[in-house]
Amino acid sequence: MATAIPVIVNANSGAKGVGDSIEELTAAFRAQSLHIDIIVLQPGQDIADTVERLKAAGASLVVAGGGDGTINAVAAQLLDSDTRLGVLPLGTLNHFARDLGIPVELGDAVRIIAQGHCIAVDAGEVNGRVFLNNSSMGLYPTIVIDRDRAQKRLGLGKWPALARATLRALRDPDTFNAVICGAGEELQRRTPFIFVGNNRYVHEGFGIGKRACLDEGVLSLYVLRPKTAIGFLWLGIRALFGRTSQTHDFDAFDATEFRVEAPQERLEIATDGEVTSTATPVRYRVRPRALRVLAPPDEEPLDESPAAGAGT
Repeated sequence: MATAIPVIVNANSGAKGVGDSIEELTAAFRAQSLHIDIIVLQPGQDIADTVERLKAAGASLVVAGGGDGTINAVAAQLLDSDTRLGVLPLGTLNHFARDLGIPVELGDAVRIIAQGHCIAVDAGEVNGRVFLNNSSMGLYPTIVIDRDRAQKRLGLGKWPALARATLRALRDPDTFNAVICGAGEELQRRTPFIFVGNNRYVHEGFGIGKRACLDEGVLSLYVLRPKTAIGFLWLGIRALFGRTSQTHDFDAFDATEFRVEAPQERLEIATDGEVTSTATPVRYRVRPRALRVLAPPDEEPLDESPAAGAGT
């Protein structure tokens, strides 16, 4: 009998209870003739220690089930290793899974894992912290902090708290001075928002917010030009219809590494939706093809072996 595949699940991901999720997961993998060992992570439990133990035990595949934060935390421990990552999009937004082409329906996502097609994708890094999707400073981290505070203090749900925090931030958007040094350029700006994508994001048309490529080996940097509250509202409306303009709304360039200097000793940084405080200057770099991940076979696979024998 094949060794069980470890599946790390965030207890807080998705709308269903953990018990229901475990039953569905077990059934979905069983339908693909795969046996799994489900590890349910509780709030505050260290994902890094869990993944390191699995690697030490010889796991060649670790499956992560949750939102982008959970996937990020597992993937960060698998960079530059032979251990592959399987992705189950059980969170709210699931940007990384979407850009990989992994479907949100559980049975279809498990089928991708069973096929065992492996590709190598890039990861971004900011002051030693990994991100798979994007990192930002300024407006978005402020919104996330305010959202979390409203959830805890006011008992609001995630979406009402997010709407409240967004309106509060846009009503009086803060700006900060920044000097961005990279790709042979030095850009001095006062801005409300700096966005760094792991590979290039689409900022125009109906594909806005997506990436067509995850292994180009670049970071895409966007510095938003200052706007009034009404200007932000208009930008949001145009974004809904894919009508943002890189020429008029952002300063942008691509680089493999760069740094952001600011007068503050520390800045709040968001990485895949998680906010932390980091010292300045803020240093970014790309780690090309550092993560081996199971994905739909649109590209030449690195490993054709089935997932069934990929446990510990």
